[in-house]
Amino acid sequence: MNTAILLIGGNLGDREANLAKAVQLIGKIAEVKKVSALYQTAPWGSVDQPDYLNQALLISTSLDALTLLHTLLDIERQIGRIRQEKWGSRVIDIDMIFFNSDVISLPELKIPHPRLHLRNFVLIPLLEIVPDQMHPVFRKTVQELADASIDQLPVTKLG
Repeated sequence: MNTAILLIGGNLGDREANLAKAVQLIGKIAEVKKVSALYQTAPWGSVDQPDYLNQALLISTSLDALTLLHTLLDIERQIGRIRQEKWGSRVIDIDMIFFNSDVISLPELKIPHPRLHLRNFVLIPLLEIVPDQMHPVFRKTVQELADASIDQLPVTKLG
């Protein structure tokens, strides 16, 4: 079995329902082992848009990384994601952050996620479920990456 760490998020429509639907659909293709709380986060990149809700998931799957990626993209489409602009508003976004301790560099998939260490909206939910996860390139834990983060955007735990 493979272990993957995902970050799901969205800022359009019923954000909580869209994230819950993503977790439900992911649960049909993998065992969802851990789920973080919901976090409200300021938009990153194109800032003239609503705040996001984000959540981190730890899953176990028999799928390889590329098959998992394509399955996650299909789940995004099922929930109503239409890809228009980079860093634009979206109903749902499902990012694969880690896959085992693999380093993958393909045109369609970069693992670990190449900007995870720059984004508190990724690091803070990950801290809740996998603080000791080792970044296979930087050789630092999620906790160490979060401690060194220079991202100033607010991330607020809900509930």
